[in-house]
Parts: sequence; structure tokens; C-alpha cells
Amino acid sequence: MQIFVQLVVSGIALGMIYALIAFGYQLTFATSSTLNFGQGEALMLGSLVGLTLVGYMSYWLMLPLVLVFGALQGMFVERVGVRPTLKTKSEFGWIMTTISLAIIFKNVAENVWGHDDLTFPSPLPMEPLQFFGIRVLPMEIMIVVGAVAIMLAVEIFNRKSIYGKAVVATSNDRDAAGLMGINTGMVITFSYALSSLTAAFAGVLVAPLTLTGSTMGVVLGLKAFSVAIIGGLNSGLGVIVGGLILGIAETTTGYYLSTGYKDVPGLVLLLVVLAIKPSGLFGKLAIKKV
Repeated sequence: MQIFVQLVVSGIALGMIYALIAFGYQLTFATSSTLNFGQGEALMLGSLVGLTLVGYMSYWLMLPLVLVFGALQGMFVERVGVRPTLKTKSEFGWIMTTISLAIIFKNVAENVWGHDDLTFPSPLPMEPLQFFGIRVLPMEIMIVVGAVAIMLAVEIFNRKSIYGKAVVATSNDRDAAGLMGINTGMVITFSYALSSLTAAFAGVLVAPLTLTGSTMGVVLGLKAFSVAIIGGLNSGLGVIVGGLILGIAETTTGYYLSTGYKDVPGLVLLLVVLAIKPSGLFGKLAIKKV
């Protein structure tokens, strides 16, 4: 039983990383009905830029700079890859443009930082803490706290600030928000900036526990997309629950069966959810009038 609890604790930390990246998918989908399929590369770039900066300053001073970099990278993706396709009303053009930009970012990272995986120094001790016989790394606690904090901050911003209400209005009805004088183009740009910011933040959170490299974002981005679909693209609670389910499923499957099968439960759950409830476990089915 103690081993199972240990696996669940480790799965929670992993699941919150998935949830944080999936939260970024949700932000862009809400305002523009588009997704940034380079979300994993935003995480990768955030971790590599953070690795470079942490050589000159402390981890805590590096954090806000990485967040700014992530926001600028998201704005670039929206302006170059998404906005032109929305203007021309290309239904699936944004898929190819965001995938193309993701490939470009990955190639740039390989040329700047190389192909090898790099070690990211941890800002906290790597000695595990003991709670009733359960070993927890300080960075795992920081991942959970950091992920919850930034998602909660975004929710409070959307509910309490005038700019956040503009985001909510655009999410509810983009055309109506535009008629009310809201600059929906700027709102979409902001959502992409916020999406990549959260991915970059996830990158510097998970990097001390993993090796950092140009390929790290591919798998994380795909798994986070699965989490967004499982939980529901229009449900904040859904991405958290979906992330926890996938994280715990991976750690327990990897231990009790084999690490070669740890990706299977998440894929099976994704197929089941798509077959039974395509809008996700907590998602709402949207009906479009034509």
C-alpha cells in the first residue's frame, strides 16, 4: 500500500505539469477556437532559455524573465501563424502553421543548444522529504504549488479585472464582443501570450527533475493535448482532473507492469472518452447554429 501511495504522489506532480500545459491549450481555444500545436516547444524553449539565464543569475530571478520570453513567443506564434489564417477564415490553416512553427523552434533549439540533453540545476535540495514513510522531493511540491498558483491567478484575473472580463466575453461570443467594442484581436493575442507563458513556466518547473533538451517538448505537448481532450477543452477543472488521472496512471502502470506500457492507459482513456463523451469528462457540448 505504501508503494502505491508513493506512486500516486509522484503521479500527482507529473499530472500537474500535464495540466498546466493543457491549461494553455484551453486558453487559446476559448478565445479563438484554435490550438497552438507548438505548446510543447514553448515549454522546451522556456526550459532552455531558463537554463542559459540560470548560469548568470539565481533561479528565482530567472523565473520572471522566462515568463516574459514565453509571452513574447506566444505573441509571435499568434501574429505569424494564427492571425493570417483567421483573417482568411481558413478552417484548418492554423493547424499547419502552428505545427510548422513548432518544427522551426525545435530546429533553432538544436542549433543553439545542441542535440544532447542537458542538466538543469535545482533551486531546492534534491534530498526527499519524509511524510509518514512517503518520500517527496521538494521540487515535486513546488510543481504542484506553482501549477495551481498560476492557474488560479489566471482565473482570478479573468473574473476580477476589466481586461479579464474582455477575455471572458470573447470566449463566450467573439462576434458579439467585437460589436460591443472589445478588441478581440488583441484578446486572442493575449490568450496566446498567456498560453505560452504557462508552458514556459511548466518548462522551468519540470526541468530540474528531468533532462532538458530540444526534444523534451514533443512528448509532453502531446500528452498535455490528450489531457485537454480527456478533461474537456472548456473546463479548467477538467484539465486538472485529466492531468492527475494521466500522471497517476503512468506512474502506477510503469511500476506494476512495465515502463514500456506506461503510455498505454492514457491513450486507452483518450479513445474511451472520445467514443463516449467527445466533449471531455467535464466539457460542455457546444451547439452551433447555422
